[in-house]
Order: sequence, then C-alpha cells, then structure tokens
Amino acid sequence: MTSSASTGAEEAFSAQRRTTHDADDHASCLRNWKQQYDQLTAGAFSGHFEEYCFESLQIFRERTNQSVHEVGQSWKGSRTFGVPVEIDGNGWYCGEILDINSFVTLKGGEEMDFRTPKLQEILGVTADAKALNNYALQVEHRDLEAELEGKRVLPTSPEQAAALRDFLGTVISSLRATPEMLKHAAMRKALEQAVYGSLLSTIKPALENRSTPSCRARQLVVERTREYMQAHIEEPFTIADLCAELRVSRRTLQYSFQDVLNLNPVSFLRALRLNGVRRALKAAPAVSTSVADVAAKWGFWHLSHFASDYKAMFGELPSETLRNTTLRLG
Repeated sequence: MTSSASTGAEEAFSAQRRTTHDADDHASCLRNWKQQYDQLTAGAFSGHFEEYCFESLQIFRERTNQSVHEVGQSWKGSRTFGVPVEIDGNGWYCGEILDINSFVTLKGGEEMDFRTPKLQEILGVTADAKALNNYALQVEHRDLEAELEGKRVLPTSPEQAAALRDFLGTVISSLRATPEMLKHAAMRKALEQAVYGSLLSTIKPALENRSTPSCRARQLVVERTREYMQAHIEEPFTIADLCAELRVSRRTLQYSFQDVLNLNPVSFLRALRLNGVRRALKAAPAVSTSVADVAAKWGFWHLSHFASDYKAMFGELPSETLRNTTLRLG
C-alpha cells in the first residue's frame, strides 16, 4: 500500500505512507538517503513507513518485524535524530547498544551501521544541519554541531526520551490526519521551530550557563519583546525569531517573562494569537470560514490542543464563536 500527497510545484511539503514486504523496498522509502537493508532473521518481512517533509525537515516513523542490518548515509548537510517507540530486545547502533530510551544521531554524509532488534518502531527527524545550528545559536547560544561532533548515541534520561517520543508522535498523528495544514507558511514555520525546540530540550548542553540578567534588564527584555510581538503579531514569527531580534538567549527570555509577568514567553505569545484567532472568527462569515484554516493561519498546528486552549481562555469553543458570529450577523 502506498499513499502520498504534495503541493506540486516547488513542493512546500510532501507526505507519504507505505506498507512494505521486502527489506530492499523498505530501505528505499526514506527520501534522499542512500541505504541498504539486509534481513537477518527468518520470516516474512513486514514494514510500515510514513514521512512528512517541509521547510528544512524530514520527519518519519518506521516499523519493521524482522532484524535487519542497515548501512547508509543521509543527505549531505543534514543532521538526523532518532528515538525508539517500541523494540523487542536490544539493537546495535554505530558501536553502541540501542535500547528503548536511546537517543541517536547521525551527521549527513557519515556512514550509519545499525543492527535493529527483531521488532522495532522508531521515530526520526532529519534536519538541515545549518538551519538547526543557527536556531541553537540564536535561541540557546549553543554551537550544536560542535557539541555533537563525533557522537552517535546521546546521553538523555528516560523522561526526556519519553517527552521527545510523545512530541514527535503527536506531530506525526496531526500531520497524518490533516496534512493540508502545511499549506500555510505560518504553520510550517511554527512546526519547524517546535521540532527544533524539542530536539534542543532533549540534547543536554555541554556546559550550562546559569548567569541571569538584572531586574531592570529583564524588564527591558519584556518591554522590547511585547513591542515586537504586537507589531508583528500577524506574521509567522517564532520564539527563535524573538531571540535573534533581541539578541538574547531563550533562557534569558524565559527568566525575564517569568519574573516580570509570571508567564513564560510561549504562553504570552499563545495568548496574543488566541485573541487574534477570536477576532478573525468574530469578523468572518461562517459559510466561507473554517476554524481549522483560521487556526492554521495563526500557527496552531495541533487542533485539539488549540480548541482546548481557546475554550480555557474564552469559555467557549472556537466553533461556538463562529456560530455566534453567524447568528449575530444573520
């Protein structure tokens, strides 16, 4: 079984889902990779694969029912991360044991040598290494590529592995249900930045910088941030854009907002955008308006979380706001 979707010219995004019955066929699923899979255990091969590509990202989930030896390379200039969802026994990844809480990485152009467990399901992200590193420099003042040099299995806790696993699983479930959400540039950028942020949260920094700014400096950071947010609220900017614009780290931004407003910057930005969605719904004719479309334009990629946040903020679902607008205008 094969299914796919794309935007056509100059693809803004693409999606594919495949069921495979041969290791070679499965190896060919991952776009822009050079791979060879050799089946190691006896029995009929069965695999499932799905992939979503947008902006600088390639997000995928793959499942195999036989142990295979995988060798190959990702595309040059990339950086790949993977976390298992389910395994039967241990695997062997580039000279180290792979278990359920392993967090693995691969630099584009370097050789992967992976012996999978007999049953394996894994979530993966391949990103443009330069774009990801620029994000890390802007948001956390971290040279991620320098930190990852020579590493294949990264230290992480079971809780961090579970958080990344849950996040990527939610992303894939949302894209599987409504891949058309990626037609919106704001949505693609918001999701890209969310993936970058989740990866950075899972990768332990080489050195923690615990210095914090003064009270007055934090107040100025918040004031400048609010001014920027309000001036650009209808644009698809992200927390990373704020850090770059203000020349501060994400940690400094976090400390400043928590001390001054008792709210983190992500929550503050979400509140501004929820209000923007509400105004758009109150001004739009229901017959030609989709709640999902309006939410996507404002950068909300997980619709059930959006609806929950919206109701918590305003005491009604976005569909009720739209329906009340129709009654008022009708």
